[in-house]
Amino acid sequence: MPHFIFVGNFTDQGIKSIKDGVKRADAAKELAKKFGATMKDIHWTMGAYDVVASFDAPDGESMSAFSLAIGMAGNIRGQTMRAFTREDMTGILKKLA
Repeated sequence: MPHFIFVGNFTDQGIKSIKDGVKRADAAKELAKKFGATMKDIHWTMGAYDVVASFDAPDGESMSAFSLAIGMAGNIRGQTMRAFTREDMTGILKKLA
């Protein structure tokens, strides 16, 4: 199953209600299931991003729909990146001439 990394920053709305941050993460984890995705990990971070999370999803379309649904809530804006495991990368590199 494809892997994805999400990095995000709180919106003004999201930071004003940060006390609900863990509850929102739990809700996002449940919402992911509706799109066939699984939230593997979530971390609240210091630095360029407020949140980093990893997901497994059946395909990019499912992950994109989930990301859009999260964005519609208005608490966070972010980027989703396709991620490759060591095994994935080994297979990719074998295709090089």
